[in-house]
Amino acid sequence: MQKSYSRVLGIVGKPNTGKSTFFCAATLAPAEIANYPFTTIKPNRGVGYVRTPCVHEEFNVKDNPVNSLCLDGIRLIPIEFIDCAGLVPDAWKGRGLGNQFLDEIRKADALIHIVDVSGGTDCEGRLCKAGEHDPVEDVRFLEHEITMWMANILKRDWPKIARTSESETKDLFSMLEERLSGLAIRRSHIFEAARRTGLNAEKPTAWSEEDFLKFVDMLRQIAKPMLIAANKIDVPTAEENLERLKKLNYIVVPCCAEAELALRRGAEKQLIDYRPGDCNFKIIKPEKLTESQIKALETIREKILLKNGSTGVQDAINTAFFKLLNMITVYPVEDLEHLADHDGRVLPDAYLVPYGTSARQLAYIIHTELGEGFIYAVEAREKKRVGENYILKDRDVISIVSAKKRA
Repeated sequence: MQKSYSRVLGIVGKPNTGKSTFFCAATLAPAEIANYPFTTIKPNRGVGYVRTPCVHEEFNVKDNPVNSLCLDGIRLIPIEFIDCAGLVPDAWKGRGLGNQFLDEIRKADALIHIVDVSGGTDCEGRLCKAGEHDPVEDVRFLEHEITMWMANILKRDWPKIARTSESETKDLFSMLEERLSGLAIRRSHIFEAARRTGLNAEKPTAWSEEDFLKFVDMLRQIAKPMLIAANKIDVPTAEENLERLKKLNYIVVPCCAEAELALRRGAEKQLIDYRPGDCNFKIIKPEKLTESQIKALETIREKILLKNGSTGVQDAINTAFFKLLNMITVYPVEDLEHLADHDGRVLPDAYLVPYGTSARQLAYIIHTELGEGFIYAVEAREKKRVGENYILKDRDVISIVSAKKRA
């Protein structure tokens, strides 16, 4: 299967909250899991999937996916994960494993913050009695760590950047984009951060230290959007804490990573029928399960799936892409009549692209020569010819006509 992902999700949080369990559940990639801080020494990388209804049933065709999977009408589109080691207070100063792991966040376009909603781990990630720790503190701590890390990177060159932007032709936004390009921060992020803070971008030398940190914190929120995965939702003390987390300015998804990992491993071994994000499962080989395993599965069904609608892991992934990153799904084809590529494969590719992507931009995403030779595109539902500035809609099936063919 060919890769199609172009956005990266970072899995972040303090130690021992279930980050590596969430990562394993999302990717089925091996990662060490244990109840002590810094189990993750080197960041784990893996591929998970965004789940979305496939369009093949609407068009009444049988598809042949190439860059993704289709299971019973559900298209699973691959995306990349980075599981960063747990952060502790003052990690931005190098404490704990510090900047080594903050640096991994550079590549992330959005963050899933795994929070122990049961309150069973203290601020250092050590186990404590459930309910003793306030998980709201974990959210504030992580905000501070990432903001200070970004500020520390920018502060080295800030005086020079501020002076140069006022005295030369190069504007502040261009200089900051150049300095922060390694953090997956774009000019649009910088412009929006300046707009929201109301700071004068033409006179950055007049910014106070407070102004500077205010700008960087807003830039963090825009360039590294974050949702909270309220993990360990099955612990009794979690309910009250969940309501408190929901009062923060974040999307909060209740989840149980352990349950999702058990279900996915069971499905991988063909013991149960379960797809990522399903609200239920079916045991298909009870004879190969022990009595305690069947009991554990039934507990997952009763205490998590029936109560919450899912384990929350797939919901968190989908929400990160469709709400935080504002992505849509499009299906490019070459043969519009058969909805196929040049090899006759029907609906072979599903692409995740940002809302607002034009037909020509999609052509460039597929292949540079396709974009350079763009003539027009045809939208499959209405068989309507559209120009280069046509803005793609979610679930569009589109054929691009170009003067140049892909290599």
